Amino acid sequence: MSEKKILFTDLDGTLLSDDGTVSQENKTAMQQALKQGHRIALATGRPLCSARKAVKELGVASAISYILAFQGSVLYDCAADRVLYGFTIPLPFVDRLFDAAKGAGIYIQTYDQSHVLTRSAAKELAYYTRKTGMAYRLLPPEGPVSDAVKEAPNKALLIDLAGGQALEQFQKEQEHWTKDGMHAFFSCREYLEYCPIGADKGAALHKLCALLDVPVSQTVAVGDERNDVSMLKAAQIGAAVQNASPAAKRAADYVTERNHNQGAVAEVIKAFLSV
Repeated sequence: MSEKKILFTDLDGTLLSDDGTVSQENKTAMQQALKQGHRIALATGRPLCSARKAVKELGVASAISYILAFQGSVLYDCAADRVLYGFTIPLPFVDRLFDAAKGAGIYIQTYDQSHVLTRSAAKELAYYTRKTGMAYRLLPPEGPVSDAVKEAPNKALLIDLAGGQALEQFQKEQEHWTKDGMHAFFSCREYLEYCPIGADKGAALHKLCALLDVPVSQTVAVGDERNDVSMLKAAQIGAAVQNASPAAKRAADYVTERNHNQGAVAEVIKAFLSV
């Protein structure tokens, strides 16, 4: 049998089908990988509470060993039921980001451990909470965000349901100051994410390997979007699903024949984990 490996898989657009489920083929392949001694880490931009709820409701909780949430800002050990580490954005940067988003007329939200935090019950909030199943809390419409939150957050998210042109412009215009305290990237055309400096899926892959004393040479990663690129490049083998963005495909060592609706993760497991 081959050496034991860690599979890092994205959730939305990769492990999940369009209907929000995990195919039986993916579930079976994941369980077989687990039985052979491999480990599976879910790497997602979702908050930890949403990711934990998802793996339970999707029937894959028993196959997931670790969760890399908030784009790698938080690492959670499923078996031990504890957070191994967490990185946060300094609150002064969050205040300034909210002010800049307001000035640009773009919806923005951040998080505590269980809720989405935002100033407006806008259509973007309805879209996000419907997709993730998260509860939300409205912040005061004026004043510093830091006056209303209890602790520094793991992530902030700007949403533009029109497709991202305004987000592209916002990122460029704010880069002169955001680069000093936050890492900015797109997880899809509609989502511009701001995470702590040094926190991304690729960095989280390296941190988990170091904690487990597993060589990076024993890692496989699979994803579909621009926020997965660092993970695909960091892994020994980076696989992009057939429906992946051009950026993810360029970063990958392997592009699946199947898309996320056809068991692409199972294809990667069978190809590289000797299942």
